Amino acid sequence: MSDRHFDQLATRFAEKIYGGAKGAIRLAVLQADLLEALPERPLRVLDIGAGLGHMSLWLAERGHQVTLAEPAEPMLEGARQRFADAGQSATFIQAPWQALLEQLAEPYDLVLCHAVLEWLAEPHAILPVLHQLTAPGGWLSLAFYNRDALVYRNLLKGHFRKLRKNDMAGEKQSLTPQQPLDPRELAAQLEGLWQVETQSGVRVFHDYMPVEFQGRVELAQLLEMELAHRRHPAFAGLGRYLHWVCRPL
Repeated sequence: MSDRHFDQLATRFAEKIYGGAKGAIRLAVLQADLLEALPERPLRVLDIGAGLGHMSLWLAERGHQVTLAEPAEPMLEGARQRFADAGQSATFIQAPWQALLEQLAEPYDLVLCHAVLEWLAEPHAILPVLHQLTAPGGWLSLAFYNRDALVYRNLLKGHFRKLRKNDMAGEKQSLTPQQPLDPRELAAQLEGLWQVETQSGVRVFHDYMPVEFQGRVELAQLLEMELAHRRHPAFAGLGRYLHWVCRPL
């Protein structure tokens, strides 16, 4: 297995990931968590696997100095265009995470690593690199595809054979991640490197709603309820993604 990049899927990625309520909820939770955690002063930000730059642009519009690192050229071009349309500036680097330590001279106040781990051949190998790229006293915003949520969804659908086979990988050309992460295993890997300060679930109920109901609920109501329940002790762990804000040790 190798790391998965999105050279041929930029348009489909934009439509599927950020084209509807799922993407809106994802951005709302990530943004709410970061607004709560970060100081108001301008920060140097590195967005690893930045994709089309949605989060980076949001941070740039709030006065932060942003560097986007993305291995897929079409995705990075989409991010450049998004920044240009918004009249914002940033540094754009076309590179995989393995090359960043060689290319970047100084660590960053805030490192974003959103929906990256689940596409890597060896997800835990990036963790020491993230640590080196984060300045002392800085922050890591880590969002990842939650294996627990995938198991629960398959239980609800009665896909017991799939669960017995422990087959959780997405199809080769699909946008379902190839390697969902067990949050307990990831927490163990973070020990000694990071202190997890906040944990939120991203889409703790939306993806479990019957499809016919999803379209009937106003987006504003979905966002309100997802944000209100993102850290509920019974529901947070069911988020399709989990978002952890971490500080380096």
